Amino acid sequence: MNGRGFITISMHELERVKIIEAVVQHRLTIVLAAERLQLCERQVSRLVRRYEAAGPAGLISARRGQPSNRELPVDIRARAMALVRERYADFGPTLACEKLAECHGVMLAKETVRRWMREAGLWIPANSGRRSCISRETVARAWASWCRSMAAITGGSRNAHRRARCWYSLTMRRAG
Repeated sequence: MNGRGFITISMHELERVKIIEAVVQHRLTIVLAAERLQLCERQVSRLVRRYEAAGPAGLISARRGQPSNRELPVDIRARAMALVRERYADFGPTLACEKLAECHGVMLAKETVRRWMREAGLWIPANSGRRSCISRETVARAWASWCRSMAAITGGSRNAHRRARCWYSLTMRRAG
């Protein structure tokens, strides 16, 4: 809630307010409201009671603005990142995570350390997902060149050169 009595509300919560308002005004049953909100009937009854007691502000999450229950304490993050900066700045996230646990007793998930290191600028992920491709044309030319050289080495076998030319032309037709 803002200082002037305004409520900040998301689109999902706005839809919820409209549906609960319709239940309070008897334009919609609790069963239909539960179906539309994908909640159980008991939860819709609780929402109706909260709406009647506090109005639309009662339907807004009480946890808004609060830190997550899963969030790690700030001091653990600060300690871990200080250790990584001091001793393990040139390590990858996995090894840094192992060293934090082994030498300092700071138990963290490697993905957490990876995210923190990336956010602190201590680790930049490599583009390991990209493969360098060789085009069909390059492969066809290399194959034709190899066949010609083999034909020259083996005394001018016409078949080797023909096979290379045929394969090269087929590949070029497919690529083009």
